[in-house]
Amino acid sequence: MLGFSAAIALWAFEFGKGLAGLDSHAREELSLLRQEVVSLRYDRDKAQSIANTSGSLLTAEKALQEKMGVQLRQLELDNRGFGGDRGFFEKLLPSGGAEVTSIRSLQAELLSTTQLKWQVLVLQSAKSAPAFNGKLELTFDGMQAGQPWSMSLPGGPQTLQFRQFRRMQGVLDIPLQTVVKTVTAKVLEGANVRSVRTFRL
Repeated sequence: MLGFSAAIALWAFEFGKGLAGLDSHAREELSLLRQEVVSLRYDRDKAQSIANTSGSLLTAEKALQEKMGVQLRQLELDNRGFGGDRGFFEKLLPSGGAEVTSIRSLQAELLSTTQLKWQVLVLQSAKSAPAFNGKLELTFDGMQAGQPWSMSLPGGPQTLQFRQFRRMQGVLDIPLQTVVKTVTAKVLEGANVRSVRTFRL
């Protein structure tokens, strides 16, 4: 009797579900939910792809900006170097004077209280001029312990040979308590003085 009653109750429940349409409605809703999940996954994957592409573009743009910054800094350094070279070659241009061999630049700077760096640029303004063979004489004048002081390059005048131009430089050891005020350069050809220039510190 209990089994028979249970069977009748189960049949009544299933029959009632069928009459109410609950089973078919649940299947339709489940199908719609599955379609919605598929659509949401597609939208998510599409959005993720766009985000990945945007991230790659931003990374590439940042790398490009850094590369351009490095190139810009290099161009600035090159421009400064060209400016220095331009100044040097401008000094090589003929001055328009009658003097063929001339001192175009004389510079000096103190490296310390006992050392002075000097630099001389000599050129021949005439392109057809023969090779120059002579000497460069430097004289340093100033004060030492309150008294007038003068000194020449150790070893005397330096040999000077060139065709178009020649740049010479060196470092002079200065005695203690000495203040150098002027540097005078002379270009000598035999006993003749071809050019003289003085630099004041």
